[in-house]
Amino acid sequence: MNETTVCVVGNVATQPVYREPATGASARFRLAVTARYWDREKNTWTDGHTNFFTVWANRQLATNAMASLNVGDPVLVQGRLKVRTETRDGASRTWADIDATAIGHDLARGTSAFRRSGRPEQAAPAEPPRPEPSWETPDPAPRAQPRQRSGPEPEEREQGREPDREPAAVA
Repeated sequence: MNETTVCVVGNVATQPVYREPATGASARFRLAVTARYWDREKNTWTDGHTNFFTVWANRQLATNAMASLNVGDPVLVQGRLKVRTETRDGASRTWADIDATAIGHDLARGTSAFRRSGRPEQAAPAEPPRPEPSWETPDPAPRAQPRQRSGPEPEEREQGREPDREPAAVA
């Protein structure tokens, strides 16, 4: 099957609208995508034309989009491009929709905190989670042996105190 898959970067232009008909959860929102270009005459970046897409999400993606997205959020959307043309009252109108397969915040423009969505059909893990492995590189240099004290430190001599005794280091 030949489908046009796109990945677009833009801003959420409308608050997501959520529906849950008998066929499963669905959400849609408008996405504004503005091209930017370098204007040599002004020596600055300039906004170009803005394209608007209606993004459609289904099932768990719809639920997560509704819980995560707000107007103005910078996002990336990947999905199948659908172009529709309709004629009303002699005027032709064209819409561009994206059936989303993935939606995420644009981390080049901000931070986001991920929370795994719960699945009721999943049981609790049988064993406790394992600690993460250490990614530190072992230090190849040999470590110096601790210095053994042979007598009182200068401070202890001045104060007339008995030096603290430490056990001898074992090599």
